[in-house]
Amino acid sequence: MAASEGPVQRLFSIAKRILANLVATGETRLRLAVLELEEERARLVTLLLLLGLSLVLLLLGLGMLTLLVVVLFWDTHRLAAIAISALVLLGSGIGLALWGMRLARRHTLLKETLAQLALDRHLMEEPRDTPHR
Repeated sequence: MAASEGPVQRLFSIAKRILANLVATGETRLRLAVLELEEERARLVTLLLLLGLSLVLLLLGLGMLTLLVVVLFWDTHRLAAIAISALVLLGSGIGLALWGMRLARRHTLLKETLAQLALDRHLMEEPRDTPHR
């Protein structure tokens, strides 16, 4: 600041710097949010592809295993083999569905951005126990 500036010019200069700092901080937080969204999208695409392929392979394997069990017990206990295989498959499906629903309830989207914004808000709040000057 130059000594020739009047109080109004200094006030405008300070306000301009504060506004520039707020804009820079907001831009940094926005860039962090965009980066997190891009990472989350890439992770979800990879996850969906892997899950889809593994689901197809698991279904083929389970079908073959069920067929093997039914053929093994065809002469003696074919109905029991079919019923037990169906119950095991249904129970496993329900258990996996419940596990998936529990995982889906977790909120991880923009977790770091929200934490950083909370920290910013905390730092900008004036401490309650310090006297005003």
